[in-house]
Amino acid sequence: MNADAQPLFVPVILAGGSGERFWPLSRKHRPKQFLTLDDSGRSLLQATADRLTALAGHAARIMVVTGRDHRAQVLEQLPDMPVENLLVEPTPRDTAAAILFAALKVAQLNPQAVMGVFPADHRITDTPAFERVVRRATQVAHLTDHLVTIGVTPTFPATGYGYIERGDLLDAHDDLAAYRVTRFTEKPDSETARAFLSTGLYSWNSGMFIWNVQAILGSFEQHQPALYAHLSEAVARHTPLQPRLPEVFPQLAKISIDYAILEKADNVLVIPAEFGWDDLGDWNAMERLLKGEGDNVSVGRHVGIDTGGAILYTTSGDDLIATIGLEDVVVVRAGDVTLVVRKDRTQDIKQVVQQLKSHPELERFA
Repeated sequence: MNADAQPLFVPVILAGGSGERFWPLSRKHRPKQFLTLDDSGRSLLQATADRLTALAGHAARIMVVTGRDHRAQVLEQLPDMPVENLLVEPTPRDTAAAILFAALKVAQLNPQAVMGVFPADHRITDTPAFERVVRRATQVAHLTDHLVTIGVTPTFPATGYGYIERGDLLDAHDDLAAYRVTRFTEKPDSETARAFLSTGLYSWNSGMFIWNVQAILGSFEQHQPALYAHLSEAVARHTPLQPRLPEVFPQLAKISIDYAILEKADNVLVIPAEFGWDDLGDWNAMERLLKGEGDNVSVGRHVGIDTGGAILYTTSGDDLIATIGLEDVVVVRAGDVTLVVRKDRTQDIKQVVQQLKSHPELERFA
């Protein structure tokens, strides 16, 4: 491969998530991607944009896909991004529609661009390593027309992540080799996850993808012809006076990019890498983010007796959380809501949020 080739790189940030597993800190009016969870002073969205601006060369090259309710927050947090680079989904239809929407807009601007897809709510601690793998993936996508996934080398048998099994080596380059993908597996049980790690052939699916924009459009046309036909026509014909997108979006298939394209295409690659990645999927991530020398992780005031392995979080400096005889729990006090949950049940927080949304008298707490 010609390492000197320098394609135009357009990063697209997916910022439409609801962050329900981080409830009650993450709420409908201000989901997780707009929150600051560490001492950097930058929200997760802002930190993502900072990393990608360095790679793209200018904030004007970054695009963001979000929902109607969060348009103002994106513009407030990313004032250097041109307003025309904000793509607003009239209705959330999962990642396939969001990515196709962005790809169609990128192709309008530069049909030869390489497009990157990055969730807005990930934490990355080794920025130089991250930049190196993105540049490597960009070169591979540009020169081979493959769909490149960035895999994260697993450090424990996680059951909350998807996994990518690598097959034959396509191209070796230092320690960032590109492999053909054999299969994707969604969130395995603990026994399967341990078996995956023992083979050394699996990476976590980070949800970060890089591809030539024409390659991904061709994949949509081949594997999701109805979705491609409806959305491409709507984007082409959409004008302020004749807004086609609000009419078409609710009719689109609600499907993830993994199911829609990646599990069907035969030209998918994975580049396994390590760059201090965490998807901050639920409250257990706070332990990985803030764990110190003590038995517990606490943000705010906490007094505990016989309490260990706990995560305690309060949004008000005047509040106090007191615990007695608790092990491996999460206690969160955020405004008018208190959450108490075992650490091994944090994935079920979404069920509480769904219950709140289904009861008009409780919906304000969601």
